[in-house]
Amino acid sequence: SAIFRQSDPMTHRLGFGYLYDFRNPAAWRQDSAQLYADTLDAIAWTEQAGFAGAWVPEHHLAEDHYMPSPLVALAAIAARTSRISIGSAVALAPLYDPVRFASDCAVLDILAQGRLEMGLAIGYRRRESAAFGADFSKRGAVFDEWLEIVTRLWAGETLDHAGRHFRLSGARVLPPPPRGRIPLFIGGFADKAVARVVRFAQGYLGNEDGALAYVEELRAAGGDANRARVRITGLMTVVARDPEAALEELAPHYHHVNNSYAEWANEDHALGAKGGYVPMSLDAFKASGILEVLTPEAAVAKFRALQDQMPIDHFMMMMPPGLPVERFIHYADMFANDVIPAFR
Repeated sequence: SAIFRQSDPMTHRLGFGYLYDFRNPAAWRQDSAQLYADTLDAIAWTEQAGFAGAWVPEHHLAEDHYMPSPLVALAAIAARTSRISIGSAVALAPLYDPVRFASDCAVLDILAQGRLEMGLAIGYRRRESAAFGADFSKRGAVFDEWLEIVTRLWAGETLDHAGRHFRLSGARVLPPPPRGRIPLFIGGFADKAVARVVRFAQGYLGNEDGALAYVEELRAAGGDANRARVRITGLMTVVARDPEAALEELAPHYHHVNNSYAEWANEDHALGAKGGYVPMSLDAFKASGILEVLTPEAAVAKFRALQDQMPIDHFMMMMPPGLPVERFIHYADMFANDVIPAFR
């Protein structure tokens, strides 16, 4: 049974966008500059086609060249677009100095003319923390203190701060972000992560179970669930009129995504198979149903059901690594024509 009922569905128009990780896997390796240029062309096209967002994640030490610098990529996206929301999904907050991050985002929001919305999380790979000299075991506590600093700087404060993890004197963000603060969406699945969203963020970014937990936590804290904002990542969701043919074409690209996430999740056995990703053969992946290829009608039904369950305002899919840009646009165009109009 759903714990959320929209008082007025029109208050929650549902937007759609893609996550761009700029990966360049060995199986489809090409010139990095050409890949980046093609991806920026695709992003500019999605704005014209009616999509509402372009999102860039972050990982480090990736053999497939997963985007390690989302803020730099977002500056390029800001220059190529004029209407869509842009942001990280997600940036690994404990790897950033909070004053530098707050300042860079303020400049980025000016370049984007107030379209920046940042998704943040603490990260789950010990190797990434180690590469930055950060203490993996303290990343939750670091993130809480970091969030307090960043949100106060965006609020215009001049900050003297002596905390457990950061010491600042006279910190201030100038020029300030155009809207006074930049919307934050925080991801995560643990109880502490959900509480962090309620305390610091404008909304939750993650999976459906986490979203429902966030709505419950918000209600318990006296918040208005109808004013909550939820962003769901459906990286393995595709729309096609011929799902069987689409599965054959797309499975190798999404299989790479599945297995690379599974490898990272299993680096540290204590984490288990994060997000349900486990390594498997291509044939097993095709048979697993993990890649959800829906007809347009089935997709509309899926998203309407999500709207009944939670205050979802954005659904993020992904541009799969290695897929030629014209084939990505083929599938995205189908989505734009056959799904988006149902949610305008």
